[in-house]
Amino acid sequence: MKTPHALQALIDDGVIDAVLRPLKSGKEAEVYVVRSGDDVRCAKVYKDMAQRSFRQRVQYQEGRKVRGSREARAIGRASKHGRKQQEAAWKNTEVEALYQLREAGLRVPEPFGYFHGVLVMELVTDAGGYAAARLCEVELTPAQARDYHRVLLEQVVRMLCCGLIHGDLSAFNVLVGVDGPVVIDFPQVVSAAGNNAARTMLLRDVNNLTATLGRWAPELLDTWYGEEIWALFAGGALQPDSPLTGRFVHDQSTIDLDAVRDAINDAREEALIRQQGREAKAEEEAGL
Repeated sequence: MKTPHALQALIDDGVIDAVLRPLKSGKEAEVYVVRSGDDVRCAKVYKDMAQRSFRQRVQYQEGRKVRGSREARAIGRASKHGRKQQEAAWKNTEVEALYQLREAGLRVPEPFGYFHGVLVMELVTDAGGYAAARLCEVELTPAQARDYHRVLLEQVVRMLCCGLIHGDLSAFNVLVGVDGPVVIDFPQVVSAAGNNAARTMLLRDVNNLTATLGRWAPELLDTWYGEEIWALFAGGALQPDSPLTGRFVHDQSTIDLDAVRDAINDAREEALIRQQGREAKAEEEAGL
């Protein structure tokens, strides 16, 4: 096939030797099967900002760290430089998350490097050596569904112990590899401690998996694993090997919503004042 323009630089630099075929085209990127020496891998080419359809990105970026104060100010002002920095940070997040999670022993594709804006990583395959199907494309027995649910919840827990939440986890972002499910696609990964929507996103991730696998094992639909996991995390008791039951007692007490809103607004005002002070000081030191 004709080499895509984005991958030609990788061939010129000897990172890959050939592009074999397209694998997947999604809202964020296009993925190709490539050859590097004797190894067959995949290359993820991120789409330009104007081409993508992924919405509500701001919600996912809350709590992410920016490397320098200059970059943070530029992003906050939405300048041209800031947009470029934000775009680079969005792509780098997946690369960094893959290395971190792979190091922690999670079932994610092995990354082989990030070159010219292209992520080269392991091609997840099935028992026949073909590119693995997505979870939404396979039929399961009840026993397989229960086993996959257990394995995937283990990944969710271990990811949370690393301080991360997938944020867009569903049957479309799980591959069925030769050794079981493998979680993919991390550009929208969420900081568990720094994002106000972290709990909501964790519950959504777990509920998506439960709803899918509950088609084959209906007893899963009567569980509350997401709430149980978050309660352990919020209480500082979550460990990678924490036993889970799927049972959870919901708090029925009345919440003073006005008091909660007032506390949140006060905290936001204080944070804004502190941020403005830091920016003013930085500009003064820079002679602006």
